Amino acid sequence: MPLIVGGQRLDVTLSALQIVQLHPQLQERAKALTSQPTQTFGPKGFLYVQQRELAVTTPNDRVVSVLGSDDATTCHILVLRHTGSGATCLAHCDGSDTKNEVAAVLHAVKSLTNNTDEGRLELHLVGGFIDSKQYSQTLSSELFSAFDNVLDEVHLLTCCVSELNDKEEDGIHYPIIYGIAVNVKTGQIFKATLQNRGPDEDLRSAYILTGGMMVNTYDSKTEQLSFGPYSWTPFPNIDFWLEQEDELILQYFSTSPQAEPPHFVSHIRSTLGFLKANPRPLKSLFPDNKPHVYTMDRDGIWKRVLSVN
Repeated sequence: MPLIVGGQRLDVTLSALQIVQLHPQLQERAKALTSQPTQTFGPKGFLYVQQRELAVTTPNDRVVSVLGSDDATTCHILVLRHTGSGATCLAHCDGSDTKNEVAAVLHAVKSLTNNTDEGRLELHLVGGFIDSKQYSQTLSSELFSAFDNVLDEVHLLTCCVSELNDKEEDGIHYPIIYGIAVNVKTGQIFKATLQNRGPDEDLRSAYILTGGMMVNTYDSKTEQLSFGPYSWTPFPNIDFWLEQEDELILQYFSTSPQAEPPHFVSHIRSTLGFLKANPRPLKSLFPDNKPHVYTMDRDGIWKRVLSVN
């Protein structure tokens, strides 16, 4: 079934800029979102989604009321919501496996939606900018095409990607929006900065840096986060990278070095240090071959469940 905008099939061969020019309602929504004041979320009721992760839940969730992700430069953050069930998924896509990531997002939402739930699937896409290597534009096109080829009809409500999410300062381009959040009770999208990235940040980042594919981290039925068990081969030349200057790490590990947030290099260094300390994670981190599972306490802090059946 096609990707729909205002009752019309989207021409996915067009660029994001051309698409919004043909559909003024998308341009208006993009301008409204970029002009929003940035809101801060977390930790209570908040679930952070890292790159190559997705999380899905419903308005009935007693723990999570807001999903969010940030640090998207060339990456795109998407929200897919079914208006009948209220099932809402947020995913952080980087172009590593777009077709399968879209399929996983769709499956996640449909798994929490019954055939009796009247409504439709609504999509919000945010991220990217005018980067010099056009990674953003490529990912925008891949996402349009992937959603246009699914069996279900998907209605595009927000398209704030690539050219629509770009600002220029002193000849350098940056994203206007680096992060968004969605209220799973109402479906409202916010321009966001996020206080709490949840547990196991280095573990999750290490999984990504060593080539891990997108994973669903949250079980809305048990209201628990779950990571792993993950496995990776020892990271090559790790001592070399840990000895390098910040500028070289930035140039090598980023798709958009000039647009990264200030903490990017320290985040990569922390992840590399974690990989050095855990070259064989199934032995050091998952000796029982079980995932790390967390529940949220009253203060919004994720606490490890020490025993998993």
